[in-house]
Amino acid sequence: MSVTQAIQEPETKGAVNRSWTITLFGTAVGAGILFLPISAGSFGFWPLLIATVLIGPMTYLAHLAFSWMMSSSRLQGEDVLVILTDYFGKNAGIVIAIIYWFTFFPVVLIYGVSIVNTVDSFVVNQLDGPSLSRWFLAPVLVGLMTLALAFGDKIMLLVAQFVVYPLIIALAAVSLYLIPQWDIASFMEAGPKDAGGMVSAMILILPVLVFAFSFVAAISQFVLDMENEYGANHSKQTAKVIRSSVVLLTVFTMFFVWSSALAMGADGMDTANEQNLPVLSYFANVTGAPFMAYMAPIVVICAIASSYFGHSLGTVEGTRYLVGLVFPSAKKISNRKMDLWVYLFIFVVTSIVAVFNPSILDMISVVGGIFFALMTYLLPMFAIYKVDALQKFRSRKTNYFVMVMGVLVLLATVWDMVS
Repeated sequence: MSVTQAIQEPETKGAVNRSWTITLFGTAVGAGILFLPISAGSFGFWPLLIATVLIGPMTYLAHLAFSWMMSSSRLQGEDVLVILTDYFGKNAGIVIAIIYWFTFFPVVLIYGVSIVNTVDSFVVNQLDGPSLSRWFLAPVLVGLMTLALAFGDKIMLLVAQFVVYPLIIALAAVSLYLIPQWDIASFMEAGPKDAGGMVSAMILILPVLVFAFSFVAAISQFVLDMENEYGANHSKQTAKVIRSSVVLLTVFTMFFVWSSALAMGADGMDTANEQNLPVLSYFANVTGAPFMAYMAPIVVICAIASSYFGHSLGTVEGTRYLVGLVFPSAKKISNRKMDLWVYLFIFVVTSIVAVFNPSILDMISVVGGIFFALMTYLLPMFAIYKVDALQKFRSRKTNYFVMVMGVLVLLATVWDMVS
């Protein structure tokens, strides 16, 4: 390596890269993955197989393109919404900020509903206790998760990383534990059998996968931290961390999805969907095995907590920016005070939604299919061909793949909603 290359390519900081690999993985591993076997598995063997092949490249290329938008900006050190407003102008910046907010805040609501359902199911089915009032459970559980946010990003990231390690181990353990219970014949009965139905299923499976594999909520803070650690030439390290996170996600998640779907069969998926429960809570209830009874809530709670933190970061970022645009005088308020007001808002609204318990799979499909497709897949591609600062990325053939998949996800969601 030449002296010039040594200057241009900073030395790898293993601890920094590992920390962010785990954080990005943890942001994605949440309600999407815990409900993914029910949703994705219901489409049948072949759609799930095609999805397994596609989701890794889709996730890596889309998130990498999102990171390019930040790393190519002249406004180094600014968050993504400031950069996008600089690229597209104030009016477009407001529209993008609204989409950004609607991408992440509904996810926070999904985790609020999930944590209450999981704990309630655990108390009733594993502890043989009474079903506690949702008016009590919701504010307590949502309050505890939101409290971790109020201690600041550093504490929150530490907590998030702390819960991800047992989550990885537990996901692998549960996936292996379920192998003897695989019912391949029953699983093969799930989903359509004709060619037209198979093609439809392959398209309709995409929105929930995009949701389950998205860590775009943490990308802005991630790129800012990589800039601080590695300087202007952080692109290779950024790509390396995103790639590592996607490999972790694909291996652990899809093994878990396949193992769960094969163990549940078609009838089990229908039952879990009706009960609005994560797949692991379903297994804990039907198997009666002590291992599942105690492992399931650990996995679910760790997954929800880690993702709740990541998507709350995106919500805080979007809210702070929108309030600053709509009420310029609010910029006089310190970031810390503004964040505390946003945390209070998150706590109150999430608790109320968790009490009323809307269908999680319906929420995931709409949020994943519309807002995540727009923000993660289509916005970076539009920026690459619109913004001069990103023109060096226009020659990449993989851009067409990301665009096509983004459009497919968007159309699949609209089609599913109107059909």
